[in-house]
Amino acid sequence: MASGQTIIVGDIQGCYSGLRKLLDKCHFDPSCDRLLSVGDLVARGEDSLATVNYLMSLGDRFDAVLGNHDLHLLSVIEGIRKANPKDNLDNLLGSERLEEIGRWLRTFGLALKADEHHTLVHAGLFPQWSTDQLLAFSNEVSSWLASERYPELLQNMYDNAPEHWEEQLSGFARLRFIINACTRMRFVSTDYRLDLKEKGKPGSASAHLKPWFELNNPGLKSHEKVIFGHWAALNGVTDKKQVIGLDTGYVWGNEMSAYCIETGVMTHVQAK
Repeated sequence: MASGQTIIVGDIQGCYSGLRKLLDKCHFDPSCDRLLSVGDLVARGEDSLATVNYLMSLGDRFDAVLGNHDLHLLSVIEGIRKANPKDNLDNLLGSERLEEIGRWLRTFGLALKADEHHTLVHAGLFPQWSTDQLLAFSNEVSSWLASERYPELLQNMYDNAPEHWEEQLSGFARLRFIINACTRMRFVSTDYRLDLKEKGKPGSASAHLKPWFELNNPGLKSHEKVIFGHWAALNGVTDKKQVIGLDTGYVWGNEMSAYCIETGVMTHVQAK
């Protein structure tokens, strides 16, 4: 197979038509190109089922990290939580492929190394972790999601505690911190505590809270880039060469964005 481009797409959130328009604009060819996603494949857009069906049809030409909406969908599938009507998931939840979709989602991790230089995660890289640690912690969660006991993990992931990372954390407290950091994080305090309540733009929070990418991270190597979504209020702006934000709020009427690893080109389509 000829080598092609690697396209990384921001939060899709069930916006099927926007995704296809964006991929057309990128000249995406699944016979030779690879599509990666920073998570939140489903919820709130016009057709989560068509989105998932298309991504599943790409087979090994597609890979993703899990976002908070994707994990919540797994909880809904298992009957642990009820769907939020705003998430517009009725057609997906009524699909005869629902169990298959759940199994497919559980094959994805919380972090993904696209190549030597680029690491994907939905919400961001907790500033006390290196990318190697991030991938190792992602694997801990993936081991649970791949096991028959995965509903226990889903039942125990809904909490904001613990706020502070300690290597000796164990059990569901450890897994919950990893999930929260990877899928829900925006602001981190100057003493490295997760704050999962503030959701606005940088500068809108208390002075002791900073966007995660503004805190010093000695573990992030100079040749590495972190690619993330989740934070639509940023509109992709981080002012950091090593941190690429791809959630530009298409589902809220703004843009869907994609980044090509090989060229460094960013492509956008506007919601109507």
